[in-house]
Amino acid sequence: MFLENYCRISDEKISFTRQQASDFAKQIADDFNPLHNIDAKRFCVPGDLLFALILERAGLHQEMSFTFSGMVTDTTTLNIPTEITTIASIVDDKEKEYLKMSVAGNSTKNSHSITSLTRAYVEFSGHTFPHILVELMKKNNVMINPARPMIMYESMSIELNNLEFQDIALRLSSTTLEIEGKRGNACLSFDLISQDKVIGHGKKFMLLSGLRDYCQETIDNIVTQYNETKANYIAEKV
Repeated sequence: MFLENYCRISDEKISFTRQQASDFAKQIADDFNPLHNIDAKRFCVPGDLLFALILERAGLHQEMSFTFSGMVTDTTTLNIPTEITTIASIVDDKEKEYLKMSVAGNSTKNSHSITSLTRAYVEFSGHTFPHILVELMKKNNVMINPARPMIMYESMSIELNNLEFQDIALRLSSTTLEIEGKRGNACLSFDLISQDKVIGHGKKFMLLSGLRDYCQETIDNIVTQYNETKANYIAEKV
């Protein structure tokens, strides 16, 4: 599938260079989170890349949930299973856990269906900021720390009525933000749509830290900087 350029596989073990992970974030997910820049001090591999690799290797199930428990870096080597029956964990050679998942229902390894869902979800997920979160923060009168804008991917889940689809799209259905002091837990709910029919649902959960009172000027500056970073990257590739 299309993921071969974004990871290294040796003896069934998977690792990532900073360039590979950063390219996936920017070229596939359209995600310019600074944590995925190759020169980032706290560099981490996009969670959506792990999600994509799991589907490619272990297949798609009607019900799937993923919870992230550690940050994967360019020094991490992972063991990703090729079969999952109920629950599984993604661990490194020292058995440190980075992600745990559970599955239920029917499953498929149809490459077209998996690629379609993967691309649709990753595109949706990569556009979380600024497209969705800025409006959600404004609605709740809070914003992230502009000096250290931290938004961490916590978990996601999907439920499909069936697996008999070829092409699929995601549509945001609702958003919530639960605030506890300077931390916020955001939930983005979405519908899974094929041939103009809703065939499933899903949720993505994120942790926002360093919250403070909302300031439109500050948010505008953050978004401008984000968009400039994206524009500069695209200009360099032309």
